Amino acid sequence: MSIFDTIFGNNSSESSQQPKTTGIPLTAREQIEAIVQESEQETVVIFKHSTRCSISRTVLKEFEFDYQFIFKPVKWYYLDLLNYRDISNELANRFQVEHQSPQILVIKNGKCVFDASHESIEWSRITKYI
Repeated sequence: MSIFDTIFGNNSSESSQQPKTTGIPLTAREQIEAIVQESEQETVVIFKHSTRCSISRTVLKEFEFDYQFIFKPVKWYYLDLLNYRDISNELANRFQVEHQSPQILVIKNGKCVFDASHESIEWSRITKYI
C-alpha cells in the first residue's frame, strides 16, 4: 500500500465493495426489460449510486433509513455506477433521462415518471408516484 492509499484511501478496493443495501442489485442489462415488465404491475424505483462519492453515500443512507417509514413498500433496485456504467448508460437512453449521480428513477407502466438527483432524492417526493 502506498502512502497515497493510506492518506486518500485505495479507490479500487472501495469501488469493488458494494454497501449493504436493501435494494435488489442491478447488475445485468437484461434486468432492465424485467423492470419495465414489473412496472406494468407495480411501481419500481432505481437508485443509481457512485461508491466513490461521499454525497452519494450520504444520500443512499438517508434513502434507506427513510424507506422503513414509507406507507406503501416499493420494490427498488440498487445500481453501482462504477462497476456497471454500461447499465447506467442504457437506463439513460431507455428512459430518456440525463445521467446523474446519485440519481433516482421511478418507473411506472414502462416509463420513467420521475427522476431526481442529489439532495432532491426524498421519499416524500417519490411516494407521489407510487
